Amino acid sequence: MTRWYREKKKEHFYNKAKKEGYRARSAYKLIEIQNKFHLIQPGDRVVDLGAAPGGWSQVAYKLVQPDGFVVGVDLSSIRSYEDVVFIQGDMTKDETIDVIFNALDYKPVSVVISDMSPNISGNYSMDHVRSIYLCSQALKTAQNILKKNGSFVCKIFMGEMFQDFVSEVKDSFKQVKQFSPNSSRKSSSEQYIIARSNISENIRNIDYR
Repeated sequence: MTRWYREKKKEHFYNKAKKEGYRARSAYKLIEIQNKFHLIQPGDRVVDLGAAPGGWSQVAYKLVQPDGFVVGVDLSSIRSYEDVVFIQGDMTKDETIDVIFNALDYKPVSVVISDMSPNISGNYSMDHVRSIYLCSQALKTAQNILKKNGSFVCKIFMGEMFQDFVSEVKDSFKQVKQFSPNSSRKSSSEQYIIARSNISENIRNIDYR
């Protein structure tokens, strides 16, 4: 057993997730975001980008009941959970977007959430750039599948490109805030961008080239 794994097992939110049936400690980050910003409502349609192993989708599913709908997307396969539709695919590719739209019955969604993280290289600048790329792709998807006045949440690693990305989000949303959940690891540079009330509905106009 590695030192990293021993420390992880001792961690409060890791143990809490196992006890309460969540697939990942990250579920509590979305719970904290929801408790503060109340983004997801019963009946909402939610798309969870970078969903594996499914912790955020679990939280979202409980919040949209009884009549809502959740679609989770990830490069990795995800074990089924209730009525959540999990799609294995690259959300930066047109073919994956087609599958998402089909699952949504070609209707816009209320909230797009993204807890995507690049594979950590140990090079802080490189990891930041990769994080910005993933956030930009998530924003592009949100801009094109959200209904008017929808909401967007994404994880971002802090760095020199952070403010430029925030400015880009502000071009599409009326309210943009930064949030650091208590359940984030103390050593993490991650922050969450909380964006509300997108300015316009622009369904299915995506170009990832």
